[in-house]
Order: sequence, then structure tokens, then C-alpha cells
Amino acid sequence: MSDYSLSVSAEMVFLDLPFIERVQRIHQLGFGVEIWHWENKDIDALAATGARFTSMTGYLTGNLTDDAEIENLLSSAAESLAVAERLNCPSLNLHGTGLDNKGLPVKPVDIVTGEMWVKAVRTLEKLAALGEKAGRVFTLENLNTAVDHPRTPFAKAADTLALVEAVNSPYLKMNLDLYHAQIGEGNLIELVQRSGNAIGEIQVADVPGRCEPGTGEINYRAVAKALRAMNYRGIIALEGWASGDTETALASFKAHFE
Repeated sequence: MSDYSLSVSAEMVFLDLPFIERVQRIHQLGFGVEIWHWENKDIDALAATGARFTSMTGYLTGNLTDDAEIENLLSSAAESLAVAERLNCPSLNLHGTGLDNKGLPVKPVDIVTGEMWVKAVRTLEKLAALGEKAGRVFTLENLNTAVDHPRTPFAKAADTLALVEAVNSPYLKMNLDLYHAQIGEGNLIELVQRSGNAIGEIQVADVPGRCEPGTGEINYRAVAKALRAMNYRGIIALEGWASGDTETALASFKAHFE
């Protein structure tokens, strides 16, 4: 048996159903539920589902490095915390910069300067302070720049780990996305071992295709064994598409980790 728990992104499965029904189906199957941006969703209806929400996007606009955008980020993070309170959602997710509806950076970056690193750390310290006040955790997700998110700063797991360790707060952790890490870095078992206590959540999908475990090249059973050996007690979330029937895909996800 494992001490971690499993969750599923409602943004990427049961796509033939209205969003609230997706949440209900995931909940009925015994998983936690994750959502992305909340501004276009009926928060009262989501809360009424009784689902256990494990993560949501923690901002609407802004980035970590530009003064005006930092203010936008902090302001929308405060709004997001209020929504997280309504959903009893413990974790709020961040990225290295704001992303548009296609997952592309609103402000693409080719070179991340030392000044940008310093600004990012200071901004994340402020976000951690907001999280501490609200009793919730912000997580910083790694992305890949080769396939899904080109020209995104602070994209690698090595980058997010460096930032999280620099801030050194229990209210800022990594959202370690192993799909993105496999494309950008590989060496996944050593990556989770190195990241250790900095991990606030792990997200998974297989490569290539970003579908459920078992459809690609990643040995997720070996990853699960390593996580159990580490006594990992957090969330493992499927943030991927179903390769076919959704319930079959979710059963495969569960089988790889339990």
C-alpha cells in the first residue's frame, strides 16, 4: 500500500461531458480532482459536488520578473486563494511565466538573466508569505520547452527546484511534472530522489502523446516504487489525455501507482 493519494485533472478527461459532470465522475471513481483557471467556472457548483480538490491554478495574470506583472501576479494570487478557500483546495499552481490559452508564454523569453533569477526568488517569497497567511501552499510547476511550452523561463525541473530551495518555505513547493521532465531532462527516478522534500505534488502522463501511464516510454511502476521507498505522502495527479475510454485510462493510471 502507498501513503500518497491519486488525483486527476478534470481539464483533460471525460471531454464529452460538461465540466461539472467531469468533476463528479472523477470523484465517483475515487480520485481527487484538479482544475486549471477558475475564472470561467461556477465555483459554487464545483463546491457542491463534494469532490476533494487537490490543486488549482494560483494566478490569472502576471509573471515572476517584471515589476508591473509581479503586481498582477500577486493580486490574482490573492484572488485565487479566496477561491481555494471556497473549494477547500490546499495547493495553488504557478508557472515560470503567464501562459496563454494554448500554453504558450504571454511574454516569451530566450535568455534568463541573473537579475530575472533574483526577481523570481523575491516574488516567490511574497507568494509564499501569502500562502502562509492563508494556510495554503503554492507549487511551482516545471514545463517542457521542446514540445508544449517553447520560450518559457524557469521551465526545467532543475530551475523550479533551485527556486523552491532558494525560497526555503513550506508554503512554496515543486509541482514536479514528470511528463515535462522526461521531455526536458529525463533521469526521472534520480530527479524525484534529488527533489525530495521540495516536492509538493507530482503530475504524470506518458511520453510521447501525454496520455495515461502505460501508453509510452516511461516506466511509471519503477517511479512508483522509488516514491514509496522515499515515503512520499503527497499527491500524484494524472494531467494527461485518455488514449481511449476514459475509465479504462484512469484504471491504468491507478494500476501503475497502486
